[in-house]
Amino acid sequence: MVRPLVALTTTIDAKGGDYGQPRVAAYANYLLTLQLAGLTPVLVTPAHDTKAISQLIDGCAGLVLSGGDDIDPSRYGRDPIPELGPVNPPRDVAECRAIAAAVGRDLPILGICRGHQMLNVYFGGSLCQDIATEFRDAVSHDQMTPWGAHHHEVTVHPDSRLAKALGGNRFEINSYHHQAILDVADGLDVTARADDGLIEAVESRHHRWIVGVQWHPERHEARADDGDPNVRLLRAFAAAVTAYAREG
Repeated sequence: MVRPLVALTTTIDAKGGDYGQPRVAAYANYLLTLQLAGLTPVLVTPAHDTKAISQLIDGCAGLVLSGGDDIDPSRYGRDPIPELGPVNPPRDVAECRAIAAAVGRDLPILGICRGHQMLNVYFGGSLCQDIATEFRDAVSHDQMTPWGAHHHEVTVHPDSRLAKALGGNRFEINSYHHQAILDVADGLDVTARADDGLIEAVESRHHRWIVGVQWHPERHEARADDGDPNVRLLRAFAAAVTAYAREG
């Protein structure tokens, strides 16, 4: 069986190569777990121009927005605060172009961590630039335990695509972020929250399948058994992509 193609966004480091030249990058776990879910990932990078991104998205049946750098607050009408982390404007541009192309074709989209935040910004929402600064009563969301280990629990809205995919409404997740969704974009519904109230997942009410999660389902826990919630989430996305590839 031919695996459907799915676009995966990457970052770019302006001086990351051996010769101080720009280099694109993505963690291999994204590619590995998407392949385990039955998909073939295609990299979409900030080095691609608008036409190239459009052509790449046209050849795919879904889009994954990966984690990484902070989003430039000018994109949601805010001035930067001192606690803002490194931003990557070329990546912001490339991902907005990728989302626009994917939304134009109503492709399934999965946003992971930064990708979840980028979906909210793209559709008109805003972000908290630093949780510790702006939400002093929040629990720690930037875990120091091993990569992918569980860190805190979330409650998922029972009448959501996410709850259906995960198979329940209360889960432990990993947590590697210092920013979070603040104002939710019109057209997005909040479908999961941490116990401190921070938004952990959103989904679109107007599109075929657009889901954003603040955690990382692609890390080592996503290689667990078939009943693992993150395995279920990735497979639900893969099922939506496969259905799109078959039916258009």
